[in-house]
Amino acid sequence: MNDMPLQTSWVDTVAYGESPDAAALCDHLRAVHRDHAGFTEGCAGQCRDTRGRTSYEWLAEAVSLDQRHVLDLACGSGALLSLLSARMPEQTQLTGVDMSPDELSLARARLPKNRVDLIQGQAQHLDHLHNGSVDVVLCHWALTLMDPVAPVLSEISRVLKTGGRFAAIVDGPMNSAPGYEAIHDLIYAHVQAILPAYGQIELGDPRVRNAEDLLALARVAFPGASIRVDSGVVRLEGPANVVAREAAGFFYAGFTLVDDKREAMLVELATLLSKNSDAGVVTFAMPINRLVVDLLAPSVAERALNSTTIGATSYF
Repeated sequence: MNDMPLQTSWVDTVAYGESPDAAALCDHLRAVHRDHAGFTEGCAGQCRDTRGRTSYEWLAEAVSLDQRHVLDLACGSGALLSLLSARMPEQTQLTGVDMSPDELSLARARLPKNRVDLIQGQAQHLDHLHNGSVDVVLCHWALTLMDPVAPVLSEISRVLKTGGRFAAIVDGPMNSAPGYEAIHDLIYAHVQAILPAYGQIELGDPRVRNAEDLLALARVAFPGASIRVDSGVVRLEGPANVVAREAAGFFYAGFTLVDDKREAMLVELATLLSKNSDAGVVTFAMPINRLVVDLLAPSVAERALNSTTIGATSYF
């Protein structure tokens, strides 16, 4: 596997057409974030919907100013926590958990000292948090990568207070963002030329990428809760070569390519983006879903057992 810059057990297992275990997934994710810490917000921090919001801002809207304790699960480089620390009252307790020491180093450098409690750990084991101790749990584009995901949802349910909320940004349906599927397929074709099983074997639990399956998972983890999934689209505009690099930087698959093969992929991607360009400005559109789970008091929960919906909210 000398054609692969990431020599991880996950890559090795996929190369043999086998499904990696949870330990291999963690090993791979840590390696990606070690070598490319902060990459998630590089693209996500620039893509905006028609209301001018990033996915971080859309997720932050799930938090009201009267919440006392907010947990950012898989907080990464601290982009969402930085937004929350600026918006929330000083008395609000902010906690971030991430398994990557490299991402947490970036978060510590940017966040106000003594404002946020940052913890290195995995989402399946939130042992440092007491039962019913958190008002809101947020997760920005990381739930998709977690496998097994059921224990994550179980832990979130455990730490949330009655009346608490869980909200997460995850992948939206490919066909809801113009041109997204073609971009996805181009990047994956380059990776599959070296690692044929990539895509058939994906990072994380594929059920999180499908709204119906995600709702089913949430119903099991949060019985009696009010649950919905809203859909949106965020966009990035600019010169083709710049947008191509930022867009490719959001796909974990692209990090499996060595430099020369990655550059070749970026050239093709810029060409694809330029096909419908206007005066040299191209657009990358990315589909997103926002899951919102509201835990209800028992009497209310009985009336809301079937309150699980897929919203039609779209921001074009």
